[in-house]
Amino acid sequence: MGLLRNTAARHLWRRLALLLIAGGLLGAAAPVSEYQLKAVFLFNFAQFVEWPPAALPLENAPFVIGVLGKDPFGAELDEVVRGETVNRHPLAVVRYHSVAEVRDCQILFIAASELPQLEGILTTLKGRSILTVTDAESPAVRGVMIALVRQDNRIRLRIDLQATKTSNLTISSKLLRPAEIVASGS
Repeated sequence: MGLLRNTAARHLWRRLALLLIAGGLLGAAAPVSEYQLKAVFLFNFAQFVEWPPAALPLENAPFVIGVLGKDPFGAELDEVVRGETVNRHPLAVVRYHSVAEVRDCQILFIAASELPQLEGILTTLKGRSILTVTDAESPAVRGVMIALVRQDNRIRLRIDLQATKTSNLTISSKLLRPAEIVASGS
């Protein structure tokens, strides 16, 4: 399984590199959008986070990346995961209007439109091994496991390790190295 994970990880990072190169070569005619990059990040999180066995999909079920609220990705996320797998599970994107709809989901992107309900969303998800991710930049973003923040025209990771540990998720050191580690509630 380690070989599969390393091969898949190399494939994923290669895809990101190609996306960046393509955007650079094509220049202003076809720049890589912010949400293309964020979609690749979501896709890569599936390779660099470990879920407890009970939180993973059953044998033939898909590994789900969910989007809660107003979807900022459009078709970008669907394009990134099309035809890809995680530990032999096909990847699927599911869009949710409310947290009550979230069932078998491994990664949940919480859109900025959901910030007013964030505390209730996190309370509802408490005890479930769902990696929560957002790109909403606000002091109200507390308890979300990974924040994708814009800094100096780059996307940086801000990771709340306590929140991941509380949900029994383990983040690879390869993902932690470039990230800013924050304490829960900060």
